[in-house]
Amino acid sequence: MLSAGLGTIIWTSVAFLAVVFLLGKLAWGPILKMIREREESIEAALQSAEKARSEMAELKNQNEALLAEARQERERILKEAREMKDKIIGEAKSAADDEARKLIEKAQTEIERQKNAAISELKNQVAGFSLEIAAKLVGRRMEDNAEQRAIIEEHLRNLSNGEQGAAS
Repeated sequence: MLSAGLGTIIWTSVAFLAVVFLLGKLAWGPILKMIREREESIEAALQSAEKARSEMAELKNQNEALLAEARQERERILKEAREMKDKIIGEAKSAADDEARKLIEKAQTEIERQKNAAISELKNQVAGFSLEIAAKLVGRRMEDNAEQRAIIEEHLRNLSNGEQGAAS
């Protein structure tokens, strides 16, 4: 079979040791250094990811706080708007009521004025009719002078005062 000679084993061992020594000096140092650097970069990445996750959680909490504050602000603005609307409606109703009251008072004043004018006109017509009736009763035409008209108006006032006293 195969047999190895002592010289071959020694030279193979020397060559193997030389390769191991050269690999240890030239390759394993840089490989181990790269492995350590890789571990450190992975550790740094994990710490960075953890830091980013905690910052995201903090930002999420801040965002929720801002949203809650915005909701409160919206509710406050809506409440103020409702109050302003109610105030404006109340003022408009009050102004409309005042205007309606003024119109009613003006209408009542105008009605009273027209009523007094109609009563005055009616009294004048009654005075004229009274003169005509008196003239027919007496059989002659009475002169339409101021004194006779004053007497008739006085009697009409007495009659109207008597009607008002009876009505009360």
